[in-house]
Amino acid sequence: MRTRKLPLLYLLLAMLALVSWKVQSSRFIDFNNKRIAYMGRVGMEHPEAATFYWSGTSAKLNFEGTAVKALLKDETGDNYYNVILDQDSIMLLRPDTTLRYYDLAKNLPEGKHTIELFKRTEYDRGKTLFYGFLLGDKTKALSAPADKKKRIEFYGNSITAGYAVEDYSGQDSPDSTYTNNYLSYAALTARHYDADYTSINKSGIGILVSWFPYTMPEVYDRLDPTDPSSKWDFSSKKKPDVVVINLLQNDSWLVNRPEHAEFKRVFKGTPPSEKQIIDAYSGFVQSVRDKYPKAHIITMLGNMDITREGSPWPGYVQKAVDKLKDDKIYTLFVPYKNTPGHPNIEEQQVMADSLIQFIDANVDWDDKKAAKRIN
Repeated sequence: MRTRKLPLLYLLLAMLALVSWKVQSSRFIDFNNKRIAYMGRVGMEHPEAATFYWSGTSAKLNFEGTAVKALLKDETGDNYYNVILDQDSIMLLRPDTTLRYYDLAKNLPEGKHTIELFKRTEYDRGKTLFYGFLLGDKTKALSAPADKKKRIEFYGNSITAGYAVEDYSGQDSPDSTYTNNYLSYAALTARHYDADYTSINKSGIGILVSWFPYTMPEVYDRLDPTDPSSKWDFSSKKKPDVVVINLLQNDSWLVNRPEHAEFKRVFKGTPPSEKQIIDAYSGFVQSVRDKYPKAHIITMLGNMDITREGSPWPGYVQKAVDKLKDDKIYTLFVPYKNTPGHPNIEEQQVMADSLIQFIDANVDWDDKKAAKRIN
């Protein structure tokens, strides 16, 4: 008798699983659903999921109801995300290497809400596959968040990444729980203007030389920063109104370290001349200008020791910009913070305040629209 009932039991279980899947799938908002708004360089090459590489990338959904989950799979289990509910960062999420659902919000008051999943860690922690959102019972997706009217893009190093921003010991802990791009000056500035935000950054990276065997000019145009063949299609994407370049901090250290492997590999034992530094910097800025012919470009330094009193690096940047003879390329030097370690939350805010003040004084966000109307 048992052998006759066993197949029937399996059939019933399979039917229950199918019913459960159908009920669940009716509430599942797939990654490519137009009601999801993405920010930053997000990969769409995977057939079943969006791929988050760069810090600052995010997925956002408007919904009405009380609960929402995300279906995720992380490459390493060492990435962290801010879960942002109704503009408030409520939770730190660390997805693991198993594909599964994660509660983002539950038991919410009835009504309309917005949920955002924001990658706070850098690409060296691996990529994350985002399959979509799962809505709770009696919860429904609403229209996608409106396109933002302003767009701002950053190219930077650990300062822009928000490396160790939450480590107040001054020891720059490598534990990725302390890195939070959401609290970087870059993300703070973008939120101030309610601007679409892209951040291309890596701790330790430089323009001439990095602490590892590649530089920003080699990766700035990639979708997947670890794959030289993975290129970002600049031509088909919405272009930024403002681009901020905050680099050279690592170059400023490494050009004085002849014992370092990258110094030996790049410079062959001879430190670069002032002309070589200026040419390399102006060349990178020009490559960004070639991608974005109409953008305002702010070449920024600060607020670590590259802007300390007597540093020659602000002068190098100024000469590089002067060489380009472009009245929509600017310089901004934020004073040296004069404290140990990377910028903490308050020091990141100081940079954001300086950048916002500079943008307010120099950038007309509508000038591209006006030019389009005239043409």
